Order: sequence, then C-alpha cells, then structure tokens
Amino acid sequence: MAGHSKFKNIQHRKNAQDRKKAKVFTKLVREIISAAKIGGTNPTNNPRLRNAISDARVQNLPKERIDRAILAANDDDNNENYTEIRYEGFVPPGIAIIIEVVTDNKNRSASEIRSAFTKFGGHLAETGSVSFMFQHLGIITYQANIGSIDTILESSIEAGASDVVSDEMDHYIYTEIANFTQCLAFLTDKYGSPEESYIGWKAINTIIIEDLKAAEKLLKFIDILEENDDVERVFGNYELHHGIKLTE
Repeated sequence: MAGHSKFKNIQHRKNAQDRKKAKVFTKLVREIISAAKIGGTNPTNNPRLRNAISDARVQNLPKERIDRAILAANDDDNNENYTEIRYEGFVPPGIAIIIEVVTDNKNRSASEIRSAFTKFGGHLAETGSVSFMFQHLGIITYQANIGSIDTILESSIEAGASDVVSDEMDHYIYTEIANFTQCLAFLTDKYGSPEESYIGWKAINTIIIEDLKAAEKLLKFIDILEENDDVERVFGNYELHHGIKLTE
C-alpha cells in the first residue's frame, strides 16, 4: 500500500465545493432517487442507496429531504427518469478526463459538456479511450485527524482495502468494487461516517502540472464541469506541482 502525498490542489477543490452547497444538495437528492429506482427503496438490500444516504448525511442534507427523495423514487406518478452516462475526453496538456453524469436530458448534458471541452481547447473522446488509464475503485475519504497514517493503514488493511493515500488533510482509502460495501461498513463502525464514499476512478499514472497558468486554466475547466447540475463527479489524471500556489 502507498502512503505518498496526494494532489496539491485539495484545498482549492474543498473551497470550490463549499461554494456549491446548494448544487451539492441537488446532486445528492438525484443520486438517492436514481439508486432507489434501480435497486429498491430498502437501504439494507441496496448498497448504492445506503451509500447515497450516508453521503447525504455527511453533507448535512436534511432528513426530510432524504425521505422525500426515497418516496419520490417509489412514486408511480413521478416522471423523473435519470440516465447515468460516462463522458471521456482530453484537455491540454494531454490531461485525460472522466465525467460521470446523471441526467434527465441527455442532449442537454452532452451539449454542455462538449461546449466546456471546446472552450478550453479539449475534445470529447470515444468511451473507453480514457477509462483504461484509470482504475475503477471504491473510494472512501476521512479527515487526517481521525488517526495517524499507520493507524489508518492498519485499519484499512483489516477492512479489506487495496490501497491508502494520505496527506496533511485527508486519508484516501481505495477498495476493489467487490469489497467496497464491507470495507465502508467496517470503517464506518470504527471511525464514523467518512467525508465521502463512492465508486470512482483513480488514475494509474498522473501528469504533473508545473505551470501556474496551465494549472489555473485546468482547474477553471474542472470547476465549470462540477458546477453543472447533471455532473456527479469529475476525475482526471493530473497532479499539481508542489511549488504551485493557487489563489481563490
């Protein structure tokens, strides 16, 4: 297992996420509805729904909104039908991007995402042309202050995780998808609910961004994608050089 330093743009990402709280709530509700429609409204028998509810609680989504979302999924009169789509593409300087979308309008989502790529000199690519550069994994994030790197590493191994990456702010615990639910349950029982837990993509190799302007442009592109209500998560195979100092 690895214990090396994570990306240097973490604080930028966290600050950006804080500014998008209302959109976060919209996405959480949408994920609950989608999970409940696909796997049923009983969290005990639906790991995805259980995970969506856990994420919603961590983000302080009110209980009544969680309950309403589950009821909406079970309502025959509810015509909200969401489709899950994965977009893949590239932006300068050769950064591979994966975007996971949950949408009720595929044409709108495709148009907006394609427009963002074009605006920043990139382009969408065929499905599979990017994802082979990533591992598809369960990802569980805890704040660094819950325990030392060695303690979290030991607990994660015991839980069945496959890798741990820690930095000054967070512990990132990676699991095989088949082990995700049991690993999440073990760690939640031991440390409480994580900051985040989801199935996502981890780059096998990363491109180091050393130029400040290039870093700012890339992060602006990521922000635009994340601000889109249809976009659930964005993944890239980039890492910012430790010498880059970002401003908000």
